[in-house]
Amino acid sequence: MDLKQTEYELKDGIALIRLNRPDQLNAFTPVMREELIHLFREADQDDRVRAVVVTGAGRAFCAGADLSGGGSTFDRAQREGREIRLSSHRDGGGQVSLAVFKCRKPVLAAIHGPAVVIGMTMTPP
Repeated sequence: MDLKQTEYELKDGIALIRLNRPDQLNAFTPVMREELIHLFREADQDDRVRAVVVTGAGRAFCAGADLSGGGSTFDRAQREGREIRLSSHRDGGGQVSLAVFKCRKPVLAAIHGPAVVIGMTMTPP
């Protein structure tokens, strides 16, 4: 996967996942959600990984959801152009939290600066 809003580094058995939108204080987007889910699965399946550390680039861990979309920010069906069954819907933070939960490696969050709303809900339980 070509990473656009996150970074992944493996060194000495530690997988470092970095939210990488420092100019937006790492505000959470659907792209970031997909990348994080992918990276947690990748770390879980890689036998070289002994632990995972999640952090944010710049001066914030995560400022919450990226609200630049205005009124349609939370309208997933409109954004993705399809109908979504509410009974099967889990929000972006919930999807990332589930990926963290399913990861069999220890996950630590190196939180610094703001960690707002989704910035807290996607951290390890």
